[in-house]
Amino acid sequence: MAVNTDTLLLLTSSGLGEGEPDLGEKLMKSFLAMLLESGTTPERILLMNSGIYLSTEGSQVIELLREFESKGAEIHSCGTCLDYYDRREKLLIGKVGNMKDTVTWMLKYSTVLQP
Repeated sequence: MAVNTDTLLLLTSSGLGEGEPDLGEKLMKSFLAMLLESGTTPERILLMNSGIYLSTEGSQVIELLREFESKGAEIHSCGTCLDYYDRREKLLIGKVGNMKDTVTWMLKYSTVLQP
């Protein structure tokens, strides 16, 4: 299926929801897998705050992100966040973004998914 050019996926945490971190990580992995299975490929995936752990060494979802990328999604991790968590050198996929890009993209897309 084609890239959905009206959709931005915003991931601001390495897990989904509040509560136990390992449960949140399992839920995030399941969410991303089900989104892929649905055939929906957002044009961009933006990772902010602890969401940058999804695109760096140790990520449990790196293969899912690679699959999104292979389907045409652009992946961007917040540069300030990478620096804050000292993860810039551990980035495995995508590009480094900035707040100007984030604001521009959030205003551009008619659908911003944020699980």
